[in-house]
Amino acid sequence: MGNFIELNTENITSEHICCAISDKKCAESYQAKKDWLKKEFENDYTFRKLDERAKVFIEYGPAESAWVPITANNYLNINCFWVSGKYKKSGYGKALLKSAIDQAKKQKKAGLVTVVGTKKYHFMSDTKWLLKQGFVEVERTSSGFSLLVLKFSENEEDPFFNLSVKSGECCHKEGIVIYYSNRCPFAEFHAQNSIIETAHNRNLPLKVIKIETMEEAQNAPSPATIFSLFLDGKFVTTDISVCMDSRFDKIVEKAKKH
Repeated sequence: MGNFIELNTENITSEHICCAISDKKCAESYQAKKDWLKKEFENDYTFRKLDERAKVFIEYGPAESAWVPITANNYLNINCFWVSGKYKKSGYGKALLKSAIDQAKKQKKAGLVTVVGTKKYHFMSDTKWLLKQGFVEVERTSSGFSLLVLKFSENEEDPFFNLSVKSGECCHKEGIVIYYSNRCPFAEFHAQNSIIETAHNRNLPLKVIKIETMEEAQNAPSPATIFSLFLDGKFVTTDISVCMDSRFDKIVEKAKKH
């Protein structure tokens, strides 16, 4: 098994961040993700990755400063957690998860918490795999999100979703509404470019809301603060490719059937 390295303020300029490594159209949003990470490192945020040109990494930090609408006192919150391609089923996922568990125990945390989909959602961790590793569901939303926790003691308090996500809707009820942040190197390009043509071609009103602060993220209407699309106020998808004109109708129709 290869070596893992942690990104920090000194090496992040020269190291890649696993996603959108050579995607030229996302160059600006790729740098925006790096800038976001630099700020989060000040909040004890961790980005650990395989020392290869691959998507094998985990991101986590104190839940109190997480960019997700949850309350989880004294937990570590897992954000992106991805093992792809030839690296699957080789123990990398378990090794990355163990490193997060070890760090949480060292910091005397209550455990780990993470937001996933009740079914497979894009840009979210593998729910079934996490359940097999000992995580349990403590809450779910009507829009299809699940809050999983791995406690180190049964006496610890359960984390919970914040009030802002309970309805599964956003406050803007007409047309397409997108919420996104720089937590992902793909999000800004598609939220600020691709979706404009897509909305125009369908004569749909469009509102794009960038989540710029932790406080805004913790009060967002969707637990998927990387990217969430709403249509006429209803949550539709976390799939960023919905922004593309060729993908929008298929993804929206599929979401309506579930």
